[in-house]
Amino acid sequence: MSMQGVANEDRIELNKEDALAIKLRSRRLLISLVKPIKKRLAVSLLLVIGSQALRVIGPGLIALGIDWALPQAMKENVAPLLFTVGAFLFAATANGVLIAWFLLYAAKTNQGVIYDLRNRIFVHTQKLSLQFHEKYTSGRVIARQTSDLDAIKELLDTGGNEMVAGILYMIFTAVALALLDLSSFGVIMFSLIPLFFLTRWFQKNTRLNYRKTRVASAKLIVHFVETMTGIRAVKAFRKEKRNQEEYSELVEDYRFVNARVIQLFGIYDPSLIVIGNIATAAVLLFGGMRVIEGDLGIGVLTAAILYARRFFDPMEGLAMFYNAFQSANSSLEKISGVLEEQPTVPEPAKPVALKNPKGKLEFDKVNFHYGQGATILPDFDLTIPAGQTIALVGTTGAGKSTLAKLVARFYDPSEGAVKLDDVDLRDLTNDNLRSAVVMVTQEAYLFSGTIGGNISLGKPDATEEEIIAAAKAVGVHDFIVSLPEGYDTDVNKRGGRVSAGQRQLISFARAFIANPAVLILDEATASLDIPSERLVQYGLQTLLKDRTAIIIAHRLSTISIADRVLVMEHGKIIEDDKPAKLIAGTGKFARMHKAWRNSLV
Repeated sequence: MSMQGVANEDRIELNKEDALAIKLRSRRLLISLVKPIKKRLAVSLLLVIGSQALRVIGPGLIALGIDWALPQAMKENVAPLLFTVGAFLFAATANGVLIAWFLLYAAKTNQGVIYDLRNRIFVHTQKLSLQFHEKYTSGRVIARQTSDLDAIKELLDTGGNEMVAGILYMIFTAVALALLDLSSFGVIMFSLIPLFFLTRWFQKNTRLNYRKTRVASAKLIVHFVETMTGIRAVKAFRKEKRNQEEYSELVEDYRFVNARVIQLFGIYDPSLIVIGNIATAAVLLFGGMRVIEGDLGIGVLTAAILYARRFFDPMEGLAMFYNAFQSANSSLEKISGVLEEQPTVPEPAKPVALKNPKGKLEFDKVNFHYGQGATILPDFDLTIPAGQTIALVGTTGAGKSTLAKLVARFYDPSEGAVKLDDVDLRDLTNDNLRSAVVMVTQEAYLFSGTIGGNISLGKPDATEEEIIAAAKAVGVHDFIVSLPEGYDTDVNKRGGRVSAGQRQLISFARAFIANPAVLILDEATASLDIPSERLVQYGLQTLLKDRTAIIIAHRLSTISIADRVLVMEHGKIIEDDKPAKLIAGTGKFARMHKAWRNSLV
């Protein structure tokens, strides 16, 4: 499935082809969720069938008691009356037991479905390629895990149980009424005609409005997440008032579409009550006339009225279920869109094992473009010997970061191949590649937990000595031991807060402890101050020895340790030599270096 397909989920009006595709993928997801629990669903169905059958017996027993047991009791034969009362109490008690059993059993089953779906979303979104995450905002992913899953959970916990029980009760009631009195049954069937048209109107109008509510809800979450994650920029540019205005508009849109749904329900629910009351009145009228004529017993009429009245009781619950169903269906559409998205850098069908990688990199006739965009790297050829440190420099958009992403296999070439030790990266498993190639970006991210735990992410089985050695190598050890709990300091608690530069140093230690064959530093020193940068450069000289390294930096001081400098422009290498030779020349790098030196004066 393409990203275009995923984007369809946020469109309110869909053409027939897109609507059918979304319906089919939602059905596939639903089948995959139901298939593992078929036996549990069968047991639940048996329980609810039994409970509703026992529930329907009640009015029939009342008719039996009035028309048969009471006359017998008046003749001093109380056994039929006691039998009828006992049967009624037994049916009521058994009904309660079965309903309780059904609700507990169904709740456990429903929780299993939500557990499965929640895990699927988390695992699958982690597997998806960087291309997906760069286009599908984090707010939308969060909406899939929160509001959309909550809508499905609400349907399963309440609406699903009410729907199954309500439909079965209506069926059993209709059958019982048909057996008891065909004329009353005919009245109820006639009332289904206006009920059908009313329900169709309700379904047609709520389907579109519930899609609008899911879209409006997702927009709210996206705006909130973006505001909170970018709070520093919000504060820096005094964007609070503008954000408030935008958020207020989104809240108003969400309120309006929800109010529209409530208005539809406000018409549907009273109309159900009116139809039910008219049908019950008709049963009473025609049944009463037959009682007067002696063609119908009072007990049968009483039971017929109870059946007619109760026949419409589940309809309100079914209307509530339909509301929940529309909301959950919209959520299922969005979730299915994410789950059917495929990684653009898939695992190889026949992987090649790369043991003890040396770090030789080769770009072989590589062409690359993002999606349908312009070509970033045209006919690109490059060989980086194992153990060599190269620096990539050039203006923004020259293709430096794209080259690094291809080496890390965040993307695959549109044409050609990127090779590690003469093996196409597409032939390596992700685990094999991630252990061989590590990338450190400008956005140093620390996960919840201790500082030591964050460093050991590069090597989960690392010893305390290895963690400390890595921290010392990048010059962050002294800072860590100065914290309240040293390496056991929680990065999210008071006293464990670290600056941007310190976060970057910790991410360096995390990369170094992984001991990769290839290390990529993509603007990784941009957050460091001058003293920290010098300290890191000292550590890099030791740690990058005999390791292939790609350094991308605008600070030319960072590339001083490089064996080779590549100057890129429009996706091509225009200069390639040792730093000293390029500085001594008259090319672009010499001019860049001179401008940088002048900026320090």
